Formats: sequence, C-alpha cells, structure tokens
Amino acid sequence: MSFTNRLFLTVFAAAAACSAADPQPPTLSKVFDNQLRLAEREVVSLAEAMPADKYAFAPSDGEFKGVRTFELQVKHLATTLYVVGAGSLGEKSPVEAGENENGAASIKGKEATVKYLKDAFAYAHKATQVLTPENATQMMDNGGGGKSSRIGMANVAIWHSFDHYGQMVVYARMNGIVPPASQPQPSK
Repeated sequence: MSFTNRLFLTVFAAAAACSAADPQPPTLSKVFDNQLRLAEREVVSLAEAMPADKYAFAPSDGEFKGVRTFELQVKHLATTLYVVGAGSLGEKSPVEAGENENGAASIKGKEATVKYLKDAFAYAHKATQVLTPENATQMMDNGGGGKSSRIGMANVAIWHSFDHYGQMVVYARMNGIVPPASQPQPSK
C-alpha cells in the first residue's frame, strides 16, 4: 500500500472515530492525536504487562539472529517518537538516539523503560498538537539528515508504533503473556 493510501486511510479512520464522539468536525491535530492515543494505549499496556524478567527476551529459534530484545523494541519505539516529534516541532531531539536508534544505554530495566516510553508518547502528543492544515506539508528536519513534512512525521509516529507493537506482541506471546488488548473485555 502506498504512503498516500496509508495516510488517507489513517486520516479517514481517525476522522470517523472523532466524528462519532464529537459533533464538531475534528481538527487535523485532533485526528492524529487520537490515532496516536490508540497506539499509546496498546503499546504502553503491553510494555506494562510484560514481566520485568522478560525484558531481556529476544527470540532465538528460527531467523532471529541479531533482533532487538523486548526492552530494545520499547526503547527504539520511544526514541523514534522523540525524533519525529522533535522534527515536527522544529526542535532538537531531547534524547540521544543511541546505537541503532535504541535510546540511551543508561535506560535499563522495565521501570525505566516504561517511563521512557510514557514520556516519549507525551512528547509525541505535544508534536501532534501543532499540526494544522496550513503547516501540515511544511518540510522539517526529520532527525535523520533529511526533510519530511510535519504530517508525514505524525504518520510515522503512529505506524511505527504499531509496527513495533506487533513485534512486541510476538515476544509477549512467546512468553505466555496475552496482550491486554487481546484479553476479553468485561461486558457492559
């Protein structure tokens, strides 16, 4: 699926979700912020559900040589949120990207990693709040030596989060952990 189609589907789905809850047409920033909030809910709940002693887990059976551990999946996802958020805000990233964009080596263990993740989502929400129709296509430094549009970076924050969420789900399930989003919800 092309970037344009993916972007259209993301905006359409978010607009539909916003319109159901609010009679006013959503702003562009609200559409992207709602999508980011959906990713945040899934990712953070899974990061919290994974036991601390499994944060060093990485699959080893099959073609998994050199893959990130669960902890590095979370840290990489968070670091990317900081980098694209900073680009959208026109700021220097407040965190070091570290090796392979896995964040600072000093961030270790479940507690520190989950805090880093939550702080990254808070920063990314700040970045979605500056998105307007007038500045959406403004080209900004993307933190990787190139330029990207603000709306493109907001889109990266969403799809990249779900990309790594999928990998985190596999790791969790390999350790007998059912992701909170997959657990039965109480009937209302």
